[in-house]
Amino acid sequence: MLKLGWMPTIHTLHSVKIDVYSREHLPPHFHALYAEDEILVEIKTLDTYAGYLPARQHNMVLKWAGGPGIQAFLLDIFKRLNPHLRS
Repeated sequence: MLKLGWMPTIHTLHSVKIDVYSREHLPPHFHALYAEDEILVEIKTLDTYAGYLPARQHNMVLKWAGGPGIQAFLLDIFKRLNPHLRS
């Protein structure tokens, strides 16, 4: 079970960490971190709305996130960690 206040790395893609934070803001999103770079990606649309990753890592993250069932998985985690938000 996920604990509130914990910042889980829910997946790692060749050195890119995929994190979902608690105590977050809308829209539902996840963070992808690679070295000193980071992007925020909206779960429902897979639009990157903040940050930068090198093209190769960015494309890899979006391809993974668009895979079967991944968006539902990410949204479920986001909602469990942020029950105070209504998306």
